[in-house]
Amino acid sequence: MAFPIDGATITHGIQLAVAPVFLLTAVSGMIAAVAGRLGRIIDRARLVEDRALVATDPDWLARASLELQQLRRRGRLANGCIALLTTCAFLIGLTIILLFLGETGGIAVSGWAVASFLAGVVCFLAALLCFLAETYLATRLLDFRVRSRPAGPPA
Repeated sequence: MAFPIDGATITHGIQLAVAPVFLLTAVSGMIAAVAGRLGRIIDRARLVEDRALVATDPDWLARASLELQQLRRRGRLANGCIALLTTCAFLIGLTIILLFLGETGGIAVSGWAVASFLAGVVCFLAALLCFLAETYLATRLLDFRVRSRPAGPPA
């Protein structure tokens, strides 16, 4: 198949293909944010596990076990979010290729381009829901009560 060498067609193809790149930028920013949160979840889980190995207080061990369960849920949500964002990026990249090939190669791929773009947007929206659920769980873990200290001078 011969590609047309028409400069106007190629320029228009590039213009069509560049528009979804802005969504890729948002996706990459979200992946960075979620990966950072996942790193903090893993660090916190390691800390709680290390402390639980040497702890003897049954109340503290019960709280640690509950926190580890919640951290596991948060980690799964963050992993799911990253998977959805990666799928979104793949589909948007596929959209860019299809738009460019459709414009410059005269191939009838507009239906495929629309489908891949919409699937990518659906993945992005699902990832946002995972992110929202993970942050909700993170704030549920917070304990804002001030614990009382034994009487005496501050340590």
